Parts: sequence; C-alpha cells; structure tokens
Amino acid sequence: MTLRKFAGLGALLSIVMPSLAMAADEVAAPVLNSGDTAWMLTSTALVLFMTIPGLALFYGGMVRSKNILSVMMQCFAITGLISVLWVIYGYSIAFDTTGMEQGVVNFNSFFGGMGKAFLAGVTPASITGPAALFPEAVFITFQMTFAIITPALIVGAFAERMKFSAMLIFMAIWFTLVYAPIAHMVWSGNGGLLWDWGVLDFAGGTVVHINAGVAGLVACIVLGKRKGFPTTPMAPHNLGYTLIGAAMLWVGWFGFNAGSAAAANGTAGMAMLVTQIATAAAALGWMFAEWITHGKPSALGIASGVVAGLVAITPAAGTVGPMGALVIGLVAGVICFFCATSLKRKLGYDDSLDAFGVHGIGGIVGAILTGVFAAPALGGFGTVTDVAAQVWIQAKGVGFTVIYTAIVTYIILKVLDMVMGLRVTEEEEAVGLDLAQHNERGYNL
Repeated sequence: MTLRKFAGLGALLSIVMPSLAMAADEVAAPVLNSGDTAWMLTSTALVLFMTIPGLALFYGGMVRSKNILSVMMQCFAITGLISVLWVIYGYSIAFDTTGMEQGVVNFNSFFGGMGKAFLAGVTPASITGPAALFPEAVFITFQMTFAIITPALIVGAFAERMKFSAMLIFMAIWFTLVYAPIAHMVWSGNGGLLWDWGVLDFAGGTVVHINAGVAGLVACIVLGKRKGFPTTPMAPHNLGYTLIGAAMLWVGWFGFNAGSAAAANGTAGMAMLVTQIATAAAALGWMFAEWITHGKPSALGIASGVVAGLVAITPAAGTVGPMGALVIGLVAGVICFFCATSLKRKLGYDDSLDAFGVHGIGGIVGAILTGVFAAPALGGFGTVTDVAAQVWIQAKGVGFTVIYTAIVTYIILKVLDMVMGLRVTEEEEAVGLDLAQHNERGYNL
C-alpha cells in the first residue's frame, strides 16, 4: 500500500512538475512593457532634438554671421557620422560585457568586446532594460543620441577655425578612442573600471560633459586663437537663435535625464523634477552674478546659465532630491559664469562658445556635488552613507576622465595636424567658413 502511495505521488509529480517548470519559465521570461517602451521612444527623440536643431541653433547664433552654416553643418555631419559608427562598432565597444568581471581590471575594464559589432544578434524581439522591459533597438538608439551630442559639444570650443575634413576625421577617432571607452568604463556594469570604483553618473556628467569639455579645451589650445582674438570684437550675430536653441536644449534634456531611468517610473519622475529645479536655479545664479559683476543681465548669460544647470544636474538626476538640485544648480550657475568669463580671460585660451567653461566646469561641479547630495541624510535617494568617501570616489572619476581625455585628445589632434593640418588658412578664416569650406552663405548680403 505504501509503495502504491509513493508510486501514485511519483506519477502526480511527473505530471505537475513539468507544468510548474513551464509556469516558472513563463514568469522568468522577459516581458516587454509598453509604457516603458513608449517613454524610451519619446526620450530618444528628445535627446536627438537636443543636437539637431537645439545645439545647432544654440551654437549657430553665437558665432559670427559668416560662420553660422559651418557650425550647423558640423552638427548635422557629426549626427550622421556617429550614427553609422555607433551601429558598426561603437555600441559594442561601449556596452558589450564580454570578458568583464567585477573587481578584476583587464582590457575589457576599459574597452568593450566586439560581440555586438554590426549589431549582431539584435532583432525586433531583443529586449533590454533594468528588468528587460523594452526593445534593445530602442536602447541602442537612445544611447546613440548621447554618442552624437558629445562630440557635437566639442565644436563650440574650436568654432570658426577648423577645417571640415579634419573635423570629421578627428571626431571619428575621438569617438572610437575616447567617448566609447569612457561610456564603457562608467555605464557597462560590473567590471567597468569607473563602475567598479563606485562612480555615480546617472546620465552623463562624466561620460558626456566633462569628456566633451576637456576635449574642447585641448582642441582650442592646439588649434590656437582665432585671428584677432581677443582684441577684435566677435559678438554673436543672432542671439535669438541662441535663445531658441537653449530652450530646445532645456526641453530635450528631460529625455536626457529622465530617460536615463530606462523606465517610466518614480526615478524618471524625480529626475525630471530635479532637472527643472537645477536649471532654473542655475539660470538665475548666472544672471544675478553677471548683473552684479557687469551691471546688467544679458540674454546670452541666462541662456548659458540654463545650459550650465542642465549639465550640472545630469550626473545627479537619479539620486538627488529637490533641495540638493537647487544647490547644485545655483552653485553651477555662479561658478560657470566666472570660469567662462574671468578665468578664460585670465588664462587667455580661445574657447569660442565656452564648451569647457559650461560643459567641462559644469560637469565637474555636478559630478562632485552628486557625491554630497545623493546621501539620504541630505535629501537624496542614493545609497551614499559616507559623504566624504563618495566625494573622493567622484573626484577620482573626474580626475581619471580629465587626464585620459586630455592626453588622448591631444595625441589625436597633434597627429592629424602633422598629417593633414587642422586649421583653415588666414584668408579662409577672414572670408568665413561658410564660403571657404562649403561655398554657401548663411545670410543675405
């Protein structure tokens, strides 16, 4: 009788267990979330909107009228170039985790594998995200827009004097050797060098802004000053374009920061809120600092303050609270104002459109203060319990990025200068790059 009972139980288990296993598989299988997918599609469009037309207009309005098309052309060309390089190998360098192991420093701690080259294995059914909730194709495109805007930001530092051909080759090499590896080190997960250090960079303060700002500073120094700088007036030709561009950047940045939550959730909502708060505070901080220093507030100043705030809150958007965002924005607005004006004049470098003064400095301020205000004790939503220790980690991340980016950028530029030359001739610079490089005018005579 007992044996028959066990035999009966065995028969029952033989029927039930496969069903339970199938049910478990169904529970474990990744399921696409339409809400997360919709939000990530929207965020992707917003971030691309930041470069074209946002950044193109923001930069285009600040140069002299004879160079507006050249700056806009550079933004559009970079968009095309980086899009193609991203799908060929950039995505793989940044996010392929082959060979990575937490706590082990090897080649793949700095540089991703090539398992995703040419987007191998990516299909409409490929799902990704923090809980595998939206198509991998959307994640690829979202991250592509970050890869596009980062080199485009560098354009502001050397505007009005770099050859278009040299710019294209420089951006291709810089993207390969600087942007993609830094993105891998910070965002690829366990085994990435800066990830393992514990660096907090929610949406790109290190990967995008410090990276681009430092590269811009190196580029403007290597190329040299514009002819006549600083004695010849080089006032922006259309600040209306610049204000429109700044407004587009402000709106698009919600995709940049809130989209980096990779889900339509509370983190995305808080990231949106703190982005608005920090940007508003920085705009006012820059405006009042300029008002007190120069006697009058300017439209260019408040537009620059807006961007400074957007930059500074980027690394912190997923971990700081509203009051932390207020402080970060205010501090960034004031510090970036003095760095883009007084410091630049004192040191004498010709950062044409303040790529370093706003993005480099703003990114550094934001990255360091993330270590402070991510602490729950200071209203943050991170896991920081030792503020001093986290600030040190953030400082190490900043220092590594500055040194790595500066050295590699310098080498790329010097080699290109020897091989093909970086700068247009004095005659071409005098005529303007619109005519000299593109045989077009961006204005009517």
